[in-house]
Amino acid sequence: MPEPVGARQAQARRTRGEVLAAAADAFVCQGVQAPVRDIAERAGVGLGTVYRHFPTRADLVTAVYRHQIDTCAALAPRLLEESPSPFTALTRWADAFADFLVTKHGLGAALGSGDAGLENLHALMLDTLVPACATLLDACAAAGETDPGLTAYTLMRAIGNLCITGPDYDQADAKRMVATLLTGCRRTA
Repeated sequence: MPEPVGARQAQARRTRGEVLAAAADAFVCQGVQAPVRDIAERAGVGLGTVYRHFPTRADLVTAVYRHQIDTCAALAPRLLEESPSPFTALTRWADAFADFLVTKHGLGAALGSGDAGLENLHALMLDTLVPACATLLDACAAAGETDPGLTAYTLMRAIGNLCITGPDYDQADAKRMVATLLTGCRRTA
């Protein structure tokens, strides 16, 4: 007896999610050029399954980062609700944003590769994350915790520059520098 359509669709969504999670892990360890074979192994699926969901590497990279960008953006309003102050929410969000940036090995090279499938990824990140950061900064300014002239784009560029790691500068160093930057943004009474 054939499987009901709804069950097949649910299984396809689960498989897609497993492939995205495996690709995200592989990208952290190996960069965006991680072999598709490794991603399939991590997901426990065959190569054909990966290619059925993501016909090109650009499709896979875009889907992984779109998911992570959306997750980071959704974090902002949740942190505003849960945190004792807007500045605490901003600090926690900046920490998550720094984690997102530091773990994107090879994404800069992929964005500059000329692959038409990846061209909009940077714009997607800005279009989604700048408003999320702006919400936090607006709340901070309204609470008198930061200068109202601080813009989300400027803060995010500064965080981005601090998150460029190298042989003598790792993720922990980047996070310490981002914390220092935020301390400098805080308005003292």
